[in-house]
Amino acid sequence: MTDLLTDGPQGADRVYIFAHGAGAPMDSEFMCEIARFLGEMGVLVFRFEFPYMAARRVDGSKKPPPRAEKLMSNYEEVIKDVTVRVAPAAKLFIGGKSMGGRVASLVAEDAFAAGRIAGLVCLGYPFHPSGKPERLRTAHLEHLEMPTLVCQGERDALGNRDEVRGYALSASIELSWLPDGDHSLVPRKATGRTKGDNWQQCAEAIAAFMQSV
Repeated sequence: MTDLLTDGPQGADRVYIFAHGAGAPMDSEFMCEIARFLGEMGVLVFRFEFPYMAARRVDGSKKPPPRAEKLMSNYEEVIKDVTVRVAPAAKLFIGGKSMGGRVASLVAEDAFAAGRIAGLVCLGYPFHPSGKPERLRTAHLEHLEMPTLVCQGERDALGNRDEVRGYALSASIELSWLPDGDHSLVPRKATGRTKGDNWQQCAEAIAAFMQSV
């Protein structure tokens, strides 16, 4: 596991473990900007890399990531690591971008039941593989009991607004839609909005959600 990157105030009462997506590292523009916005809003953010991504920095390989299920133990290790670094009274949330959020969603139920986390926050959740809307990754999302926020672009190719409307998701899942956003929540220029506008709106939704839990 690589070292953790942190943003935001030490001693914060809201803490977020923020995992990267399948193809971009923990210091991509998206990851850095979301973490920065959240830090400015008083959330302490921890970023990390799964071993396959950390290995890319060393050998330059572009091997695809393992199946999400094989990354669950890595995420669980980070939860343990972060737990001892933060204030005992802090509320810990887990999640991530795309694949990172999916992995977090797979470990979240047990972690929540054990009282180790307060909720789940996913950004650009991959509800299905690209171009395969029939292969849903939603079965475990139908019965989640923990507070959950999904920030999703309205035209995300892995689950757009019209598609998600028809899914049988748990009532504990709150959806925050980013105007005209793609899988990285980026709007088209014709809308007059920028990616920074959508990323800041996303961070505001996350901060508000954490305060409400």
